[in-house]
Amino acid sequence: MKITCFIPFGSENETKATVRELRSSALVSKIFLIGSDKALFEVEGAEWIHSQGLTSGSTVQTIAAQSRTEYTLIYTRHSPLKLGQYSLERFIRVAEDTGSGMVYSNYFSMKSGALEPHPVVDYQEGSLRDDFNFGSLLFYQKDLFKLAATQVEKELSHAGLYALRLHLSQMAPIFRIPEYLYTEEESDLRLSGEKNFDYVDPRNRAVQIEMEKVCTSFLKTAGAYLEPVFQPVDFGGEQFPVQASVIIPVRNRVRTIEDAIVSVLSQKTDFSFNLIIADNYSTDGTTELIEKYAEKDARLIHLIPDRKDLGIGGCWNAAAAHSLCGKFAVQLDSDDLYLDETTLQQVVDAFYRERCAMVVGSYKMVDFTLQEIPPGIIDHKEWTPENGRNNALRINGLGAPRAFYTPVLRCIKVPNVNYGEDYALGLAISRHYQIGRIFHPIYLCRRWDDNSDASLSVEVMNGYNLYKDRIRTIEFLARKALNKAKNG
Repeated sequence: MKITCFIPFGSENETKATVRELRSSALVSKIFLIGSDKALFEVEGAEWIHSQGLTSGSTVQTIAAQSRTEYTLIYTRHSPLKLGQYSLERFIRVAEDTGSGMVYSNYFSMKSGALEPHPVVDYQEGSLRDDFNFGSLLFYQKDLFKLAATQVEKELSHAGLYALRLHLSQMAPIFRIPEYLYTEEESDLRLSGEKNFDYVDPRNRAVQIEMEKVCTSFLKTAGAYLEPVFQPVDFGGEQFPVQASVIIPVRNRVRTIEDAIVSVLSQKTDFSFNLIIADNYSTDGTTELIEKYAEKDARLIHLIPDRKDLGIGGCWNAAAAHSLCGKFAVQLDSDDLYLDETTLQQVVDAFYRERCAMVVGSYKMVDFTLQEIPPGIIDHKEWTPENGRNNALRINGLGAPRAFYTPVLRCIKVPNVNYGEDYALGLAISRHYQIGRIFHPIYLCRRWDDNSDASLSVEVMNGYNLYKDRIRTIEFLARKALNKAKNG
């Protein structure tokens, strides 16, 4: 028998069902139930361990101490586990063949009585986000688990498993089996757009602080941590036609683009500004609406790019390269608005106050009619001047609106994609420069059916997550190389 199993202690029916399922395999040696409260019932074939939740550092160390077989299995859900055909044999075979420290797989998700395939994505060096979805069945090589567990602080309440896999990833591969090897019950039926902001929910603040601590410690160990020392930004020298340009990339947003235009042209500032709209060959009347405003107000530059292969990032590059682009390039999405007429002034003031290459504001979530909706204000207060650029490798975004010192933007350039381009740019800028922050809302982020991430399939979400992980990998490797060069 090769596997020691650990599962959370739940309801009697759920717990007994999972134990029976695991016990049906001759490969299972022992099953331990992890619980913080005294067990109220006996479970035949399992032993009870009094411990904090599965995510605590003390539990990770307890699991390491109790793991005496070749492999360690952790099931993270309370709902009953259903194993696929010969799935445990498959986990062992792949772990042996690849020399992996941790193996995980695709799974089936039971939603409201319907069985749906749920593929997951490959792990890579930049998969530093603490919400990476491995599924609920985690399979470890015991000796490497024990070694990684020695680097997990016992005092951690929430980030024990996160710390474990970060350290384990430096010892051996974390390998995905692209096969559906078990079924779990999905209780979170929210749309993708409703889940995106869990990490900035104030109720999760203590969790986020601990996750940041663990990630920062790991970056130091891995050689990718950046000290809070930044390249200076010189705002002198180069001349610009205006102080600031608001840039709006747009394609087929006839329902919202007028609101965005009015929001910009009504700004009150003590400097000159313009609005550059990169119209990516709209076909729904957006082009004509933009032209109507451009004819009335010379501050609006209607730019139709020469190329037809541009995404949002490519449109940004085209607008930033325009001869009429100002010293600072300020973002506004085609379906969003500035909170009031002072937004642009506040952004530019922040550049001069903080002498930074990029400024990120805070925003309020609203519906199509601009009524506030949960989670309300997104201020990304997890960002600190000292550690923001390191923590940025863990989280999924930096906030809005985003604004850039144009010479830096023109130098680094934006990836020509339709999702994650802003995150990639922010990481690249933060590698060398300070990012300034405005922590009160200055922007309205409108949520409606046509948002890019309002309601996405698992496959599309996986594509987005895989791309952001790749961006993190690029940045992780670049920062390691930067530190290596600095240290000789």
